[in-house]
Amino acid sequence: MKLFKSMMLGAAAVATASTAQAADLPVAPEPVDYVRVCDAYGARFYYIPGTETCLRVGGRVRTQFVVNNVLDNASSAWRNRDSDGYSWLARGYLYLDARTATEFGTLRAYVAMYASDSNGGNTASLDNAYIQWGGLTAGRLGSNFDIFTGQTFMGVVSRDWSDSTLNQLAYTAAFGNGFSATIAVEDRSGREVGTYGGTRAPDLVGALGVSQGWGSAQLSGALHQVYPSAAFNSTNATGSEDSFGWAIGAGVKFNLPMANSGSNIYFQGFYADGALSYIGTNSLEGTTAVTDYGSNGDTSTGYSLSAGAYIQATSTVGLALDGSYMDVDQGGTNVDFNRWAIDGSVQWSPVSGFAIGADVGYASVDPDNSASFDELLFGVRLQRTF
Repeated sequence: MKLFKSMMLGAAAVATASTAQAADLPVAPEPVDYVRVCDAYGARFYYIPGTETCLRVGGRVRTQFVVNNVLDNASSAWRNRDSDGYSWLARGYLYLDARTATEFGTLRAYVAMYASDSNGGNTASLDNAYIQWGGLTAGRLGSNFDIFTGQTFMGVVSRDWSDSTLNQLAYTAAFGNGFSATIAVEDRSGREVGTYGGTRAPDLVGALGVSQGWGSAQLSGALHQVYPSAAFNSTNATGSEDSFGWAIGAGVKFNLPMANSGSNIYFQGFYADGALSYIGTNSLEGTTAVTDYGSNGDTSTGYSLSAGAYIQATSTVGLALDGSYMDVDQGGTNVDFNRWAIDGSVQWSPVSGFAIGADVGYASVDPDNSASFDELLFGVRLQRTF
């Protein structure tokens, strides 16, 4: 009996000791969901922890100094005491690109925004914000009508072509071998030239494109509601209340591998009737009066032609040149005019993601009933993209 009691007491002591030692052991940490590299969509994508969505975060810092119109004429910024002789800009960008694989194709959400300070004035802007799912695109991004929007590093003077970012709903069908077709409805607000009434119908845009090893080409078309303001209609007894304008355009780019990788040359042309934004007249604000409709209610017509080249002269030095010409015939008593512009730049990229460049541009607007408006501008820019 004494032996049994001794055994029981010994077992209890061992159990007590074992329990105390177990309490002293470290507790295993909860599993950590580390950030994983996502290589399905290219470099710099990572899985958002706890999801199957891949995210890429990027940004850009840009600072530039532009000497405004230096010509000794009535339009010179340097002759008007209240005009800025230079523009000094600092701007920061943020890019977010989220993508998820689905049974219907990649679901993508993209956001690009920036904040700027120019000559002491601070602004913030939403550059792009759109959703893509398969062939569907919805949100704010570049117009599907636009083809080539310039080669130069800065573009200190505006050239004569369509370059608009606006809200849209689009569908693109890919046919293989680089061929595609797009149909879209786009916000009319960004295409109004002149004094318009309230929005009624969005613009209808279509494009056919091809992109292959030799380069790329596109054919574009658009329908645009010409909807003058109530003030115009009250004085326009003979003109129609509203009508539809239209525009067409075509462009082609040829790669120049014999020069260096990245070198290319492009040509494009546009024609518009009652839809002058599609040939680039948005860039003329403040230089001449321009409108989609004339004083008699007739629509204005015009065309623009442009070309440009980019040459990768060395592994770090790039040379670019853009040139364009526009001719506009405005309805009624509105003034007809033509405009031409040329802009050239040189840029140096000593390390990946960093570029320094200089730009010079000249433009001239020549109205039928007055002296021409000439501009000569210079600029330098430093830019870091990451």
